[in-house]
Amino acid sequence: MAEIVGIWRAPARRVPMEPLEAAEILENGLEGCAHRRPGKRSVLFVAAEDLDAVGVPPGAVRENFTVRGADLMRWPLGQRVAVGEAEFEISMVCDPCHQMEEIRPGLQAEIEGRRGMLASVVKTGRVSLGDQVRQL
Repeated sequence: MAEIVGIWRAPARRVPMEPLEAAEILENGLEGCAHRRPGKRSVLFVAAEDLDAVGVPPGAVRENFTVRGADLMRWPLGQRVAVGEAEFEISMVCDPCHQMEEIRPGLQAEIEGRRGMLASVVKTGRVSLGDQVRQL
């Protein structure tokens, strides 16, 4: 079963993500996150296994949720997932951008196909470390 092993938010733009034990999910993303926005790009899910494969620590690629135990890059667009009290709809693949090069030269190419899935918020609520990620 897939579970949340990391929750991250940006307290401001262009600063390191801060780890959280739990987060309130609002209609446009994590409460207090500088990257919060309505629509298709409200939150980013990344697989811990994909981060491990490219040697990058959780939170470094600016994800909101690090998930262990799911091949989330295979989730189809429109897939709904429930996490804690919240529900999300997978809306698009997150393509690696030039900011990956700031983490490590060559990472943008290395993480292609592993950068994660963006989602919109369908139902608000609290998400905590250890919550199961359930495909609906």
